[in-house]
Amino acid sequence: MKSPKFLIPAAAVGVLALTVTACSPETGGGGGGEAADCSAYSDYGKHEGKTVSVYSTIVDIEATNLETAWADFEECTGITVKYEGSKEFETQIGVRAQAGNPPDVAIFPQPGLLAAQASNLKPAPKAVSDLVDENWSADWKKYGTVNGTFYAAPMLANVKGFVWYAPKTFEEKGWEVPKTFDEMMTLTKTMADDGAMKPWCAGFESGEATGWPGTDWIEDVVLREAGPEVYDQWVAHQIPFNDPRIVSAMDKTGEILLNPDYVNGGFGDVRSILTTGFAQAGQPVLDGQCAMHHQANFQAANWPEGTVVAPDGDVWAFMTPPIDESKGKAITGGGEMVGAYKDTPEVQAFLQYMASADFANNRVKLGGVVSANKGLDPANAQSELDKLSVELLQDPQTVFRFDGSDLMPAAVGSNSFWKGIVAWINGTPSKQVADSIEGSWPKS
Repeated sequence: MKSPKFLIPAAAVGVLALTVTACSPETGGGGGGEAADCSAYSDYGKHEGKTVSVYSTIVDIEATNLETAWADFEECTGITVKYEGSKEFETQIGVRAQAGNPPDVAIFPQPGLLAAQASNLKPAPKAVSDLVDENWSADWKKYGTVNGTFYAAPMLANVKGFVWYAPKTFEEKGWEVPKTFDEMMTLTKTMADDGAMKPWCAGFESGEATGWPGTDWIEDVVLREAGPEVYDQWVAHQIPFNDPRIVSAMDKTGEILLNPDYVNGGFGDVRSILTTGFAQAGQPVLDGQCAMHHQANFQAANWPEGTVVAPDGDVWAFMTPPIDESKGKAITGGGEMVGAYKDTPEVQAFLQYMASADFANNRVKLGGVVSANKGLDPANAQSELDKLSVELLQDPQTVFRFDGSDLMPAAVGSNSFWKGIVAWINGTPSKQVADSIEGSWPKS
């Protein structure tokens, strides 16, 4: 089952995209309204009268922008892309594959779902593999690889672990953006001692998915404190969930989230985190009731209409800083993978386009999304935050890891881990929570 953390960014980004001006005819590419310059599409060949069916979770304005981003590809190759977006994708893709009626191409929202379908998929064409080697880091390619076979190229991306703040408040108080986790903890104590506002505000309420924002916190700290190798072992269950290094990360996160002196500005005590909706949780930053809020790049869409998101705006964000700088510049995030159930020439051409810098640029210039494709021109990012996200993703020093709970089995990543966060906020010790989650890990 796909984590709501992927439903949420898609919806939020869609809202954000409404505020962004679409690509004008002058910018070219992606169906800007004028005849396409087909010289850029000659490598894909001619496939007049052919159709490629595509199925994914992407709906509403995001689906419209996706179709716009391949409109010129259709015009220049003669391929008709028949797109279907559905919130039931996670369950229906398996049903359709088992019934012998899969789409030609599926856009998978997480590597775990891709892996579950790998036996039904066709290995990616060499041209696609070569493009991914050229345009993405090895971290990204491995998420489209199952048991040594490369099946699916990355598409778009989201960046997690941002810490949101009000630049004017920081300036007035003389607070500096921290460069290390220790500096962030020192700043947090300084803010608490100042007494004007709580250092942090947080909200983990999300209906049946309550608790998921807390998993993002833990994942950020595991990656920064224990490092990428331990993170990989953790999500693959090569080490147990209650490994001392994971418990340590929970305790370190708890130094903020479980401290009544540090949370929950604007809402109440520590336990109010569980009754505060994730989408509203950052509001006290604007109201002057808290100084910082931890949330992904899609938080930009959660601010009230008219909020300026910029380094000198109403709100801005810095990346959760490193704990152990020797572990590299680490960030967590997510994205989609494009895999195929058929290997016809027209499907291969479509897969090649989706892995290209052309697609990344055409889609990103429409607004509301970013990509880790190294061929993406950062100038095409449509907001200051998107530009920052692209800069982080393209930095060769960045160590990227996919959202951990979405790599875990659903029984853990979208069940016991969420419930464990709830118990943890309610006062259950880290080790006890980790033991319980470890006990829930599927035996097979």
